[in-house]
Amino acid sequence: MSSKILVLPGDGIGVEVADQTIRVIEKLNEQGLDANYEKDLVGGASYDVNGEPLTEAVLEKAKNSDAILLGAVGGSKWDDVERSKRPEAGLLGLRKELELFANLRPALVFDALVDASTLKNDVVNNLDIMIVRELTGGVYFGQPRGIEDTSNGKKAIDTQVYHDYEIDRIARVAFDLASKRNNKVTSVEKANVMETGVLWREVVKETHKDFSDITLENMLADNCAMQLVRNPKQFDVIVTDNLFGDLLSDCAAMLTGSLGMLPSASLGAEKNGKRYGLFEPVHGSAPDIAGQDKANPIATILSLSMMLKYNLNKPELSNKVENAVQQILSEGFRTGDIYTDENQTLVSCSKMGDLIIERI
Repeated sequence: MSSKILVLPGDGIGVEVADQTIRVIEKLNEQGLDANYEKDLVGGASYDVNGEPLTEAVLEKAKNSDAILLGAVGGSKWDDVERSKRPEAGLLGLRKELELFANLRPALVFDALVDASTLKNDVVNNLDIMIVRELTGGVYFGQPRGIEDTSNGKKAIDTQVYHDYEIDRIARVAFDLASKRNNKVTSVEKANVMETGVLWREVVKETHKDFSDITLENMLADNCAMQLVRNPKQFDVIVTDNLFGDLLSDCAAMLTGSLGMLPSASLGAEKNGKRYGLFEPVHGSAPDIAGQDKANPIATILSLSMMLKYNLNKPELSNKVENAVQQILSEGFRTGDIYTDENQTLVSCSKMGDLIIERI
């Protein structure tokens, strides 16, 4: 049976990088993927047409798809739109409605790009970290929230909320991933000052009893941030909450030298043999270069590779994509964001797509 992929290019360079990734899908269909894709609107592009960043029709298409590929959402064009209508609300809505609670963000340093990192080579060479971020709970969704007037002026409220089952299920994802990697999980919170941190640590320790072959380390979030730039190779899998995961995964991303290189996956629980998955690059919509054929499509193409691995059960095709990216980089081809040396060959977004497809 053919797989159904919903492609949501979104805003800015999301359109360009999604187009190159669609070309990769078409190439892989020649090699056994057997996937159909459909494009639709999300984010600011959807707001401009429909007045909503995520329509019910698109959400229904997402629910009926095997996987979702997203380009990027957002941009200054929509800064003055009310929060519930902003492009990012479309992405948050997909995550919430599809119960995509587990965000997987690898921080991988390609051999050919080790010099692109601002850290010393010996600190980042061969770096391979997986950050597992809880995605549907915590301070981004907790109630009450808002801004209100008081006798002492305006007061802003954001509430951090976690239930034990939310912590348990994200911990199980992390332990399972670690069992396929280097058997180590670092659980990150702020148990010294936050009640949710105390519960987080307790639940992760209890869940760990089902994974006795995995080493568990507990670390405070501020120390983890410091250790990521001090000695990042001490980590294998990091599991943390929504807020800290947002911050730490961006920090880890820059160890690699470019946000334009990094994919991500957001996964839900398996139900009736099906697991929803949304796959997107870590980078934003970069409206300053949108439409100029300058964007780096590699992160989105590698997000497709994660889709092949985690949702569509095509690990051999995932390996083909990753090997093609490695080959192109080793041959010295670069988009502008990772171009550092006149001995390299500067290429456009579409040309990078051409090169990768030729080598798959």
